[in-house]
Amino acid sequence: MMRRLLPIFALGLLAACSRIIPEAGPQPGLPVAPASALQLGAVSLPAIGLGTINPDDASAALSAFRTSCRVATSREDLSGLTNPSDWSVPCDAAAAWSDARAPEFFASQFTPVRVGEGTAFATGYFEPEILGNRTRRSATDVPIYGVPNDLERCWRDGTPESEREGEGRAPLSRRLPDGSCVPHFTRAEIEAGALDGSAPVLGYASDPIEFFFLQIQGSGRVRTPDGEIIRIGYDGQNGHGYTGIGGVMRTRGLLGDGPGQYAGSMQGIMQYLRENPGDGADLMRLNESWVFFRELTGEGPIGSIGVPVRRESSVAVDPKFVPYGAPVLLDLDRTVANGLWVAQDTGGAIRGPNRFDTFWGAGDQAREIAGGMSGRGQAVILLPNAAAARLQR
Repeated sequence: MMRRLLPIFALGLLAACSRIIPEAGPQPGLPVAPASALQLGAVSLPAIGLGTINPDDASAALSAFRTSCRVATSREDLSGLTNPSDWSVPCDAAAAWSDARAPEFFASQFTPVRVGEGTAFATGYFEPEILGNRTRRSATDVPIYGVPNDLERCWRDGTPESEREGEGRAPLSRRLPDGSCVPHFTRAEIEAGALDGSAPVLGYASDPIEFFFLQIQGSGRVRTPDGEIIRIGYDGQNGHGYTGIGGVMRTRGLLGDGPGQYAGSMQGIMQYLRENPGDGADLMRLNESWVFFRELTGEGPIGSIGVPVRRESSVAVDPKFVPYGAPVLLDLDRTVANGLWVAQDTGGAIRGPNRFDTFWGAGDQAREIAGGMSGRGQAVILLPNAAAARLQR
């Protein structure tokens, strides 16, 4: 199903709106926002007719939204925009709502808001399939690790008490035998064998480059020579920051349209890595983030909130700015991605307001769309009516 542009979602309609969260500190006539929400800069109410959402798009989004309800109604919203109780009304309604009336559901249950200026940037991800085995067959095979037994969130020595906000917000670290916490191993250290004996091995990837990109996608399929399909999904990360090697390559002049440059897409980056194996390996190690997996059964790859992500309906967000479970309207210069999505995932590269990563499923078409997805435009978040009303007070 290709997405269609929402006819009412035009940039001109976004201009008329009223501020409901101050940009910096208290302002006359405006409420003081929760501290966690002040980092948004501003949230606005754009004039958008939600009743004109494409019916097929809305139906798929409603189905995805239902799966998010157990998370939205029980989990703290790190953005500060909603409370778990705010989601009870739309979630109760969704359980009995007819898919044929899906546009009416979103129009009646939600209020559209815009974070900051609403200027959005969206990339794409998919579920790749790579070659591998249950056991190591070659010295160049890459272990597919599960979560190490020493990975946990804990405050490291030297962190002032004033900066400790609870163990749930502590950085992912490595617990030493003496009880202290230090940064976990980097990509380079893991490649050198630092996790040997301390993390379960689900299997081995035959191609380090393909596995590198599978880690970026966060889930995928490993196909063995005898035809077995091992589906793996994100189960953790080593706590180190994500570095997009595409940005590094652009800075170095390796990507572009000039002579000797490579296409600025996933396909172009992979071509460079294969044609320059030594420099390519060093380049990949600049991304110190390493993803740990678990073996999956059942429907689809699993997003970071523990529900299956769905083709052309699920989007990864930064949960500090967008509540998990929130519907998101995108209007981009890549029209294939325009329409309604549901926030069900996150990723190391997805940071900041209005930064999105759209999910395209599996297969060659998904790989082509996701690999070339770089869309800019506008984004609108749909909040439960109760949450939006509270923010306006």
